[in-house]
Amino acid sequence: MSSASWRDGRRYLWPSAVMVPILPFLSYGIVSQTGVQGWWWLTPALVFVLIPLVDLVGGDDVGNPPEDLAKALQADRYYRRLTFLYLPLQLGGLVLGSWQWQRGDLGWVGLAGVLVSVGTVNGIAINAAHELGHKRESLERWLSKVALAPTAYGHFYVEHNRGHHSRVATPEDPASSRLGESFWRFWPRTVWGSLRSAWHLEFSRFTLRRRTPWTWRNDVLNAWAMTLVLFAALTVAFGPGVLPFLLAQAVLGFSFLEVVNYLEHYGLRRERVGNRYERVDEQHSWNSNRLVTNMFLYQLQRHSDHHANPIRRYQILRTYDTSPQLPAGYATMIVVALFPPLWHRIMDQRVIDHYDGDLDRANLHEPARARLAGRALVEH
Repeated sequence: MSSASWRDGRRYLWPSAVMVPILPFLSYGIVSQTGVQGWWWLTPALVFVLIPLVDLVGGDDVGNPPEDLAKALQADRYYRRLTFLYLPLQLGGLVLGSWQWQRGDLGWVGLAGVLVSVGTVNGIAINAAHELGHKRESLERWLSKVALAPTAYGHFYVEHNRGHHSRVATPEDPASSRLGESFWRFWPRTVWGSLRSAWHLEFSRFTLRRRTPWTWRNDVLNAWAMTLVLFAALTVAFGPGVLPFLLAQAVLGFSFLEVVNYLEHYGLRRERVGNRYERVDEQHSWNSNRLVTNMFLYQLQRHSDHHANPIRRYQILRTYDTSPQLPAGYATMIVVALFPPLWHRIMDQRVIDHYDGDLDRANLHEPARARLAGRALVEH
């Protein structure tokens, strides 16, 4: 395929990245016309059922951007606008959901559907925030915090960029899951650990400069302030009864992020060389080349290249033959991760094989050592 054909074909596929935040509006229109409240479940049905099924037949995208196009693709503002476009759709969906929650004409099926739909949209928005937050332009960095506001997870902007990227695939990183650790054990550890890490990083930044951290320049505080302003405005507009909805969709949203964190580095560990860890390379992230999910998630699944080159824009991320590969796309593996016995059956042996049966080379959940040691001995 010529470079021009590769570029033109991708331009038609990438708008699928903003399809998800449109779905709540589509649900509202169908429910208004038909009265069938089950249509409020369209968003989770597409994300967690249809996309995994399409991934099975959509195949893998193992090609990398042509080198002669890389510089032009990196500078092409078309791809940047697609991340910008997610935000107004996301915030509009939150307003729509708040209004529907307070109208009082939905049954429990409709209300639950609204909640899960909005939570899913705002969870995937953290991926857009992730893309924006890594860039040098101040506008994109501020927009990253705007995208995080609906999930009350603004501290992710600090912790991910300055914490996770330096500690990834080490026992010290709260966002790197351990071999044998279930998602439900990982969730409280990463939620609390990431919050503590973000505050410590930002507090230390101001302390080193001998300045008070209690200022609007504090990136944790100004990000949280955006959430307070947003929730206060929606409470004034729709009444205090909307607060349970706002809090519940926020928890669903940031849990969506954390289940992605769980699968991205599961059990992988950088070797310690002297007093520091080895440099991050393509073997420290689980990748997936599933075409459909990559187009919906701004190519987040090419995670090894992202960690090696954090400011590289999503449209030119590379895949490596040496990266450990997930057996399915993120959309499928997110569902699998919610069921620990199934997850461990699928993933534990892959980590053990990656380290040739040596559990000491993996990022290990120590309570699971005895169970995993038996599997390692049998297989190796």
